[in-house]
Amino acid sequence: MATMTSPAAPPASPTRQLRRVIVRLTIGSFSVAALMGIIALLSGGEFGETEGRILLTTLLVGVVSVAVLCYLATAGKPFQLVGIAGGVAVAVPFVLGLVMIWGGDTADQPWLYKPFGVFAVVAATLAQASLLLALCETGGPLVRRILAATLVFATLVALMTGYLLVFEDQGVGDWYFRLLGVVAILDVLGTVTVAALMKFGPTTAEVGAGPGLALPPELRARLDAAALAEGRSPSEVAADAVERYLGRPD
Repeated sequence: MATMTSPAAPPASPTRQLRRVIVRLTIGSFSVAALMGIIALLSGGEFGETEGRILLTTLLVGVVSVAVLCYLATAGKPFQLVGIAGGVAVAVPFVLGLVMIWGGDTADQPWLYKPFGVFAVVAATLAQASLLLALCETGGPLVRRILAATLVFATLVALMTGYLLVFEDQGVGDWYFRLLGVVAILDVLGTVTVAALMKFGPTTAEVGAGPGLALPPELRARLDAAALAEGRSPSEVAADAVERYLGRPD
């Protein structure tokens, strides 16, 4: 009796390979920075300026690493330009942050502060947008409308905060900070609502085509492990497996 063998997995695309390399570099760089921070704390002796700089560097690398992982969520997606823009933007506060931490007299130059703050705001906003876009890729019409409004609020928060960083408090009054607070609250509310709907609300398949496909726990665990190893989502791996099994339509 002939046995059916599963077809070989297709070679990883260049985008997937690049994403895998970036993930490893991100985790590796933060691991090294974290190790340096631990050594600085446990080395004994007086906690001096060098130890403080090491800890600040660890914090900076950690924050940048989280942002990069958010940008990577858009890899291979129609909106991956948002992640690419974020990767470019986050490089500026990263480099300027290192200069401010280790630059000595150079770190006291005022010209560093404004570009650092502005690009940090831009990088954070793009990280938020990347994560939300990736999370809502399969969202229904309601989720997409809330997502669009949330991205508008996030952009307004970034613009208003950037104005304060560049021009400080020139030309603004109490109303400006009140308006910024309202927009920021709406931004957070939209973010939480979108995340909650995508996690606990009905999916597109459940709304339009009945219950989704249920997998046994063991098979689901194997699917999740394969997705993690390939740097893809479980739905992408499952779609490829079904397509290889059923064959492409003529």
